[in-house]
Amino acid sequence: MVVRLGSIEIEFRKRGTRPRYLAYLVPFVAVVVALLVGSVVLVSAGVDPLTAYLALFNTAFGNSYSLSETIVKAIPLMLAAMGTAITFLAGFWNIGAEGQLQIGALAATWATLTFSGAPAFVIIPWTMLVTFVAGGAWGMIPAFFKVKLGADEILTTLMMNYVAILAVFYFVYGPWRDPAAYGNPRTPLLPESARIPAILGTRIHLTLFVALGIAVLLYWLLTRTKFGLEIRIIGGNKDAAKYAGINVFKNLLLVTLIGGGIAALAGMGEVAGLHYTLPKGISPGYGYTAVVVAWLARLNPVAIPASAFLFGGLLNGGYGIQMVFAVPIALVNAIQALVLFFVLALSIFYEYNIVVRRRR
Repeated sequence: MVVRLGSIEIEFRKRGTRPRYLAYLVPFVAVVVALLVGSVVLVSAGVDPLTAYLALFNTAFGNSYSLSETIVKAIPLMLAAMGTAITFLAGFWNIGAEGQLQIGALAATWATLTFSGAPAFVIIPWTMLVTFVAGGAWGMIPAFFKVKLGADEILTTLMMNYVAILAVFYFVYGPWRDPAAYGNPRTPLLPESARIPAILGTRIHLTLFVALGIAVLLYWLLTRTKFGLEIRIIGGNKDAAKYAGINVFKNLLLVTLIGGGIAALAGMGEVAGLHYTLPKGISPGYGYTAVVVAWLARLNPVAIPASAFLFGGLLNGGYGIQMVFAVPIALVNAIQALVLFFVLALSIFYEYNIVVRRRR
């Protein structure tokens, strides 16, 4: 493709092979540029960018407590981003991780409250299974609509988020509301046996190791199995996949089952590992932020933990900026949006060689 701007001619040549270093350099440059542009946003709000970024860094990484809280926020981001990434690789543009997280939180609450008398070695695996199945079933619904009815998955997954959020509201304000919560909309506290243990002295629950294990498992699944190859072929060209004899419908259902189930485990971690109850507002938007996390990691499962850690720091550090400068959290959200924008914009250097020359 050639673009002509006056006497300047810009040619975009598709790369045959992509240098490995660009996979790391492009996201790094995108974050740096986003922070520089974010400085303009901060200045417009009357905030000194250097002081603001120092406050963000100290709140997110400044001491052991800050670091542990950043990891706490990174856990649901990891799981939701991995659930999003695997569907994106299949060419299914799933924006529904937030809803799948909410359904996972509902399912985990039901599983623990219903079988509250069971010992920990029974109830915790049971809760994980119920959560995964519920989130996976929820994630498969828009895939069915897409293949059978031609419905746009971006719209259906986005709309289903609100259905899931309102379902949580119904239960925490209605049949599951704890009368001993003094007007606070939440469910009764989970029994001790249903609570996921935390690392001593921190709020980092052991769901962290589940997330890291899933990252390794997903990488193996996507790079070492026939199923992973089929997912990538479908994501590249569905018509070519059908011509090659790949069952697109079956694979899309399976990939959305896996993706929805993984994202739902983020909701289980918040309920059983952090809050020990299902409150209103179980997620501050982890499922939406997960889209940015997944793209920053270039949909690579083993790179997602690092990306989630960065965004966990942005979320945690955002509170520092709020406290010091009394600015809305929307400023931090704007910086996150800038990261996504520049990751997508600068990806062109990963996909293409760009040749600029002057026309005669």
